[in-house]
Amino acid sequence: MGLTEFLSRYITAFIDQTGYLSVFVLMVMESMVFPVPSEAVMPFAGFLVAEQKFTFSLVTIFSTAGSLVGSLLSYWMGRYGGRPFIDRFGKYLLLDHDDLKATEGFFAKYGDTTIFICRFIPVVRHLISIPAGTGKMNIWKFSAYTIAGAGLWNAFLALCGFHLRKNWETVMRYSHYVDIAVILLLAAAVGFFIWKHLQKRRQ
Repeated sequence: MGLTEFLSRYITAFIDQTGYLSVFVLMVMESMVFPVPSEAVMPFAGFLVAEQKFTFSLVTIFSTAGSLVGSLLSYWMGRYGGRPFIDRFGKYLLLDHDDLKATEGFFAKYGDTTIFICRFIPVVRHLISIPAGTGKMNIWKFSAYTIAGAGLWNAFLALCGFHLRKNWETVMRYSHYVDIAVILLLAAAVGFFIWKHLQKRRQ
């Protein structure tokens, strides 16, 4: 069994056994500062839609609700805890201060619409809610942008998973190429993490 088949089989089985609740909880984590990318959750929920175990509408609703709850938790963290809270407890939440600083600059430059735009950008979408809270952005506008951006992104990923599952035999024919790509991406991610850690130590 190749890496692609292994991951798809066991992640899909986990989501299948735990139901929509796992989609909700994982997307809560994804919208906070935890390293749970939506790209590793939503396509497999789409697999279950293709297998008629989930429905597309409920997958979209539960995932977007999770994104909203996670984003609001981060928003309140920024709004009521402020920078002192982030500086003191950020390390326990796996918060990268350099990434947060860059995200704050992004928010300051582009304003409220950043909340919508950043739902499609890796890393930044995990952190963008904090500067929105620190800047006391209107919570209703924040929620509306979050629902719109996260809803579109989650639905798109689930739809990708749906079509992948429908064409799984074709995908498996080229699975060894996909395995190589996944391994290279993982190696690049680990290499980047180590490089970033060494850069911090030098500083």
